[in-house]
Amino acid sequence: MITRYNNAYRIFISFCDLFALSAVQLILIYIYRDYVIAKPDFYIVSYIYQIMVWLICSYLTGVYVNNDFTDFSRNFKRSGSAFLIFLSLVLLFNFFLPYYNRQFVIFSAVGFITYLFLSRALIVGINFFMYQDDNAKKKIIIIGYNELSDTIVHHFSQLNKTVLIKGYFDYKENAKHIPNLPFLGKVEECFAYCVANEVSEIYCTLSPEKDPEIYKLSENAERNFIRFKFVPDLRLFVNREIKLDYIQDIPVLSLRSEPLESSAGRLKKRVFDIVFSGLVCIFLLSWLVPIIALLIKLDSRGPVFFVQQRSGKNNIPFPCIKFRSLKVNKESDTLQVTRNDSRFTKLGSFLRKSSLDELPQFFNVIMGHMSVVGSRPHMLKHTDEYSKIYDEYMIRHFLKPGITGWAQIHGFRGEIKVDEQLRKRVEHDVWYIENWTLGLDINIIVLTFWLTVKGDDNAF
Repeated sequence: MITRYNNAYRIFISFCDLFALSAVQLILIYIYRDYVIAKPDFYIVSYIYQIMVWLICSYLTGVYVNNDFTDFSRNFKRSGSAFLIFLSLVLLFNFFLPYYNRQFVIFSAVGFITYLFLSRALIVGINFFMYQDDNAKKKIIIIGYNELSDTIVHHFSQLNKTVLIKGYFDYKENAKHIPNLPFLGKVEECFAYCVANEVSEIYCTLSPEKDPEIYKLSENAERNFIRFKFVPDLRLFVNREIKLDYIQDIPVLSLRSEPLESSAGRLKKRVFDIVFSGLVCIFLLSWLVPIIALLIKLDSRGPVFFVQQRSGKNNIPFPCIKFRSLKVNKESDTLQVTRNDSRFTKLGSFLRKSSLDELPQFFNVIMGHMSVVGSRPHMLKHTDEYSKIYDEYMIRHFLKPGITGWAQIHGFRGEIKVDEQLRKRVEHDVWYIENWTLGLDINIIVLTFWLTVKGDDNAF
């Protein structure tokens, strides 16, 4: 829930960040004024550019979208992810400005990241000590104790330090002794208790259809500025986590939450894909592709690139580009590559082991066929076969396929020999679809790089 307090926090912190970024720039402009006077236009353009880039990066990573201000880990991760993207774009900008002073760039980055770390630590510390006093916390009670209320208790006690659960009310015959959650009385005693103890919210897990008194209780609560929330047990219809949306005032249940179903989510991911792939193409592929192409030509006969139709988003085929690692053969579109495959060229074995054969797929990302992170694309023949083995297999095609993915960093890559390997891969791909964040993409990329350097036993 977005409260006025949350909105005020977001606006205040965003202004503080922009002020700090501006202050760092102005201080350095004064220190390096001799350089600035020589080329003032470059520094003015750079200053405006950095302000705009930070606003975009903070939006893409959700820096100012946070309901738990005591969570240092989440605050730091989001701010850190935003800064890394911000720094990459600033360095790319300065690459085209040879007159820019290197020390200015370094001290600017160090000054801003120092501010981000100290400010986030201060915010977390202030909120932590503020909510040490129970009187400052939001007080809630629960009506009815069951599996639903147990989930609510776990959520508020483990994930939110700003809430105090006073206890629960239930009908006397249902009352139980719950550790750390006292039984406060019968349901009819709930309203008087809430008024006397300044309770802010009531969570009711009992069905009002079975007890009309619940409706009267909800009306009395709202008259006294106590928020009343019904918690329906939808597991009777769908035995899994579901998503609730509204079409006007009609509730609509979705079988899964998909962050990338929103246009804002898709825009964030696409911008990140273009920026990251652009940097890889400019600083890596621009010189590495000619070298590998020459080595492939010297190693064996055939084309440099191997282009194969793979299953893309919504199962629409696309031409997937790779460095050729096999001898030219007629089974390339039907036979899965195996460990110690006789079709490997001498160079091809190294290219696959090091995952260098996948690098041309950054061109697929630029063209919009793929994403940097997603489910790995399979051959059309394998898609048809696997969809008949595992019912949820086609769900992985809700998103664009990726160069790397959540399944790959957990070891589920390469040859599929048994159905269990397929099931695990699909489960990880579906989890990624339901839990996507830009920070998750960055973590997967970092872990992929680490596995490539360390060596992955499943890569061959």
